Amino acid sequence: MRQLIFLCTVLLTLAACGEAADNAPRELTKVERYMGDPAAVARGEAIFEGSCSLYCHTIEQEEVDALDLFDCQWKHGDSDQEIFATVTTGVPATRMVGFGSNFPEGEDDLWKLIAYLRVNQQACG
Repeated sequence: MRQLIFLCTVLLTLAACGEAADNAPRELTKVERYMGDPAAVARGEAIFEGSCSLYCHTIEQEEVDALDLFDCQWKHGDSDQEIFATVTTGVPATRMVGFGSNFPEGEDDLWKLIAYLRVNQQACG
């Protein structure tokens, strides 16, 4: 009987711990952390202006053949990881070349670029 009571106590404790973990606030992603850092967003803007808007994409809505990156219409995936993959590997049969991790600060610059895009996106519904 004592073993049964002990086992029930252990199971109830584990269940309570699991519920507490489910209610814990989730950890911010790297992009979300950078979105809250003005210096990181400014770095992302500099990367965008030097690598993206200088050649294809624009900040203002203009008639260009490159996609608008601020309108919530992501043709090649809209998650941060999908955007990261698109910028890293490029898009076959388009002018979108893969940048790899060839930014001065490597992958961190790419995450800051994505943070810049997110901060400046139109409200997505």
